[in-house]
Amino acid sequence: MFYDVLLTAAATADATSGKTSGMSVLTIVLYLVFLFGLMYFMIIRPQKKQQKQMDDLHNTMEPGDKIMTTGGFYGEIVSILEDETIIVEFGNNRNCRIPMHKNAIAEVEKAGAAIVKEEAEVEEVEEPKKASKKKKEK
Repeated sequence: MFYDVLLTAAATADATSGKTSGMSVLTIVLYLVFLFGLMYFMIIRPQKKQQKQMDDLHNTMEPGDKIMTTGGFYGEIVSILEDETIIVEFGNNRNCRIPMHKNAIAEVEKAGAAIVKEEAEVEEVEEPKKASKKKKEK
């Protein structure tokens, strides 16, 4: 597609005067700028945003957090040895401890996040019940 546009622009430039050829070169340059801008906003920028989110996720990991690895294994962080190495505990009886690189972690669930989430759900369920009782009293 792009090659056809270049051939058409070159043929038009040869067939017409210098003023038109300058205009066709400008069109090609604008087309290229548009394509590179589109590639930046569709590919590069979202990838950088995702990488920043993963870096933030890896920096906030603590012992006790539940994780899922990129291989699909679920475990719990036992300790963080260095900047890039963590010890993860796998299995039902928690007797399998494996050192892993932080980049092998796909998801992290904070140790207290599930409890807070359950309490918020209970409060949301209780509030509509109170509202329906007030309507019945009126």
